[in-house]
Amino acid sequence: MRSLGLVHLIPPLFSIHLALAVSIPFRGYLSDSTHLSKRNNLTGISVTNGGNIIYGASINLGGNNFSVVLDTGSADLWVAGSVSSTQDTGKGVSVAYAVGNVQGNINLATLTFDDYSVNNQAYILVQDSSSFSPTLQSNGFQGLIGLGFDAESIVRNKLGKGAGDTPLSRIFQLNKTTQNFVSIQLNRAKDPSDPITGQITISEVISGYENVTSQPKLYLKDAFMDSSNQHWAVVTDNNGVIGPGGDDISIESIVPHVSGGKMVAVLDSGFTFSQVPRKMSDAIYGRVQGANYSTTEGIWKVPCTQNLSLSFVFGGVTVPIHPLDIVSNDLDASDPSGLCDGAFQPISTAFSMLGHYDMILGMNALRNMYTLFDYGNFVADTSNDQGDPYVQLLPLTDPTSALADFAKVRQNGTSSSSSNILLPASQESHSPVSATEKKQHLEGAVARNWPYIFVGCLAFVLSVLGCCVYACCCRKRRKGGARPFTRNPYQAIHEPPPPPMHMRPINSGGQYADPYRPRP
Repeated sequence: MRSLGLVHLIPPLFSIHLALAVSIPFRGYLSDSTHLSKRNNLTGISVTNGGNIIYGASINLGGNNFSVVLDTGSADLWVAGSVSSTQDTGKGVSVAYAVGNVQGNINLATLTFDDYSVNNQAYILVQDSSSFSPTLQSNGFQGLIGLGFDAESIVRNKLGKGAGDTPLSRIFQLNKTTQNFVSIQLNRAKDPSDPITGQITISEVISGYENVTSQPKLYLKDAFMDSSNQHWAVVTDNNGVIGPGGDDISIESIVPHVSGGKMVAVLDSGFTFSQVPRKMSDAIYGRVQGANYSTTEGIWKVPCTQNLSLSFVFGGVTVPIHPLDIVSNDLDASDPSGLCDGAFQPISTAFSMLGHYDMILGMNALRNMYTLFDYGNFVADTSNDQGDPYVQLLPLTDPTSALADFAKVRQNGTSSSSSNILLPASQESHSPVSATEKKQHLEGAVARNWPYIFVGCLAFVLSVLGCCVYACCCRKRRKGGARPFTRNPYQAIHEPPPPPMHMRPINSGGQYADPYRPRP
């Protein structure tokens, strides 16, 4: 969620290291799908689903329990409150997120994350979290734990390698024979199906979902040219977004090295709604009867009864999105207008100005996939897992079951409605682009193409200088210097003879005597 940047898994190792792995369940509800089954053998700490808009887990820090937000888009741990046994380093830091920020001193304390215990874990002790979210603590959360990479950690940048390593890096370093990965399955509240507990696991695959290790490995290096820009990002297939009506949504990527209809997506559990290119958001919601774009909220408002389809394709694997996650009432279920939020909202150009990625897939998208994040060699001081970092995705949503769920929740049990018929493509509505956004687009284009602009300007300046130097040299050559044959040495016949030169005749009294005259 902070403003934005693995060794291959060996399946047999999972059974060997189950005792070393941690399994942390989420509470909530998920659609009844052929891909899923109810599981009652969960162990670990209880994790709360805050109405589909926030997910958190419990930790113990310095002897005190905290419920912290799980965020794959950042890397630091911070808590707001009192920690009994803690050591203040006296070093203050500030962490800026896409929305909000926190600041405080870096402290050291013993961190317990289920069965794992890490001594002297660096974290930020925040006195006031209202600058991050005014309602965070009233919703039962007292902090945030980042699941990103060391390179993105503000704390590590301040304290240095080792002392400032992230919680997950410290956990991976406890046993260097385990795989450096976590897996996350989010759940869905307000669903008519039986409750199922979601989970986050460390170095372990959830029982019943072992097929995730057989899915294509989506390497981070394919998404980013700059290895220092480390975020959980994957590249879609060519035309890898399938919108309502089964039509491909083709958008040109703003990432320089990505082409051919592919796009870069950051997987970020810190975003309630996904952020996508404006043209994509328009293609999803612009043909819905009764839909309109709210310039105040910066989001499409769609009739709550509208059933829409949307899928993403990664490595040849299609991930369908549940219609409850496309048209959402999680933020305001009591809106009397009958309109819900289009949960794939136009991305702020400030997030992607430098062209590092095209979209951010947040909680509403992640609920539809069981995701394995392998850190590989992005974790320092581990010996076994030294490959390139990658992501594996296992689809969780069955479109047929999802359609039935949507009908129960939003359409009084029936999905037949003439209002659900999409308008022709020629009648698609488009959200307005403000003058500010146009300016941001221009600034973003300049920022993304600055190296090329600089080289082009430099070449132009050098060319002009070269022309000036050449012109000066030519001018000097004309004004002075040797001029061979400036006058024709041969006189034309018709020209008059030259005037007399009045030369003195030879032997006219000069100093030379007649050589034949005898000397006196």
